[in-house]
Amino acid sequence: MSIFSYVRSIYALDTIDTRFTSSSSTPYRATIDARNEFPNAYSKRDDSVPGAGVKTDYSGRPIAQPSKWKTPEFYFYYVVFIITVPYMFWVAYDVSRPSDPNYHKYEHLLSPGWVPGRKIDVSDHQYHDFRGNIPYLAILLTFHPILRKIYNSLRAQPTRNGSPRQNGGTTYVSAADAEARLELRASFDFGFAMIFLTTLHGFSAVKVIIILYGNYCVATRLPRAWVPWATWIFNISILFANELAGGYKFAKMVEYFSPLEAGSVGSMWHTWGAWLDSYGGIMSRWEVLFNLTVLRLISFNMDYYWSLNMRSGSPIEKKQLDPANLSERDRVSIPAAAKDYSFRNYIAYAIYAPLYLTGPIITFNDYISQLKYPPASIENSRTIKYAIRFLLCLLAMELVLHFDYCVAISKGDPNWSDYTPAQLSLLSYFNLHVLWLKLLLPWRFFRLWSLIDGIDPPENMLRCLSDNPSTVRFWRSWHKSFNRWIIRYLYVPLGGSHGNDWISKARTILNFGVVFTFVALWHDISLNLLIWGWLIVLFMMPEVLAGMLFPRKKWENHLTAYRVLCGIGVVGNLMMMMIANLVGFAVGVDGLKSIIHGIFRDYSGLAFLVTASSVLFVGIQVMFEVREAEMRKGIFLKC
Repeated sequence: MSIFSYVRSIYALDTIDTRFTSSSSTPYRATIDARNEFPNAYSKRDDSVPGAGVKTDYSGRPIAQPSKWKTPEFYFYYVVFIITVPYMFWVAYDVSRPSDPNYHKYEHLLSPGWVPGRKIDVSDHQYHDFRGNIPYLAILLTFHPILRKIYNSLRAQPTRNGSPRQNGGTTYVSAADAEARLELRASFDFGFAMIFLTTLHGFSAVKVIIILYGNYCVATRLPRAWVPWATWIFNISILFANELAGGYKFAKMVEYFSPLEAGSVGSMWHTWGAWLDSYGGIMSRWEVLFNLTVLRLISFNMDYYWSLNMRSGSPIEKKQLDPANLSERDRVSIPAAAKDYSFRNYIAYAIYAPLYLTGPIITFNDYISQLKYPPASIENSRTIKYAIRFLLCLLAMELVLHFDYCVAISKGDPNWSDYTPAQLSLLSYFNLHVLWLKLLLPWRFFRLWSLIDGIDPPENMLRCLSDNPSTVRFWRSWHKSFNRWIIRYLYVPLGGSHGNDWISKARTILNFGVVFTFVALWHDISLNLLIWGWLIVLFMMPEVLAGMLFPRKKWENHLTAYRVLCGIGVVGNLMMMMIANLVGFAVGVDGLKSIIHGIFRDYSGLAFLVTASSVLFVGIQVMFEVREAEMRKGIFLKC
């Protein structure tokens, strides 16, 4: 393989996650066998429901349009890209230079950088913390798998009946060996989880364990009919309680039961409470990241609850499936054995070290299945490429923050009227890109750790922020594991979406409202995020209504006109998505008002808006063609 081919393979969809190029209903071993038999063939998905407005063949799969990459239309688009993209970076860089009049307002937020002559903007606390801990995380990523190998070598039992065996590329693992592997891995995960939790949170680890035990009792001790409602009430209450009680400080708990009188020194219990609080571990504010653990708690309870309906017979035996070669869909939907829903396995899953802090989210059923049988989708060559891609993303983030101080500018109490409409718009645009990268990097790092450890969770990010022409599809690819969790545990139980009539669409929008209200409160209990969640639902409505008013089937003989019409509609769609995310995660409602006022304060702002919309239209046409190119390779993604 040439260097150019290897670089291209790093950016292949299959490198990010095999779920993007393989059917979720087909065991990945079949994909490997097909690849070995036809090495020049590209992996194909065949499970996707055809998207709205896509012509399909007799099998129901979309028919891709002929390539447009070498047409005069797209040559014009290339010229637009060559001019526009450097200009966008220049505008952001120009207002980030020391010569800019507003530089003094945010200079104190900048830090020394490693690029000569430039400081770096690490004023975002999330990225600042992640960046500062990268050396320690790298040591942990190396140490954890080595420690597991040592543990396995000390406790491993001899393989029974000479298994696992291979025959024609298929691995056969006996049930006894699967149970032995589960015992080995789960016991290590449990022990490491307790050490990891104590190191992270100190004495507050006890609080986490108490919450986990309470949730376990909800699932296993309440009457079966009560479990779903009790699970949701308990975990949502925990989200609010964690926020309102500030992590349940020991000193405050002692003071609640034994109030201090004015001028008194306090009893021994007050002293002990303050002492316990002083040993809060590396991350004393454990409640900040507990939201992700709540998702795993709900997953365990609901998977356990649904498993009670299948105790009469094993779905694996009924379907005559090979448990060592299950598809991802089966790993998620087929419940674990009754004895696998133990407290030890529950703790090992809820506090699984590589995924504890940031995810991605994996369901309990899937976790147990992968403990028993190593997933075929983990291959060393792909994991190495995934690691290289992570490092390239980290480099991109570092370079952006060295030359574009959009985050520091927004935090430096700016007078937005000092900026031109182009500067305001592009500062907002790059602010969203920094937001995207600061989330992508931790997600990919911890997923890389999990892959090295032998667990394959879903990838959280598929598309670049600038490659999303649909609001609905954007939320399918943004924090994808959370999206899948929501569909399984919330959206489908609410009724999902059925039918294309107005009543069904209204019910779908209502379900979206419930979902995004939960998502907003799950992120943080704040007004900005609640407004963000409702704005997302509001901004989804034009896309849903447009799909009903302009169905693709009526434009089959005018596909070019339909593509142009969709491009015009998506321009407004993208504007609304940017507005919603700026409110929720960047400048808030007041900041957005100031930015919009700055853009529309005179005719130059309107002229810029028309120009920016035209450039967006060009980008949207390229987004459409990217998806057509994927379909020509047999990849049918819904995002």
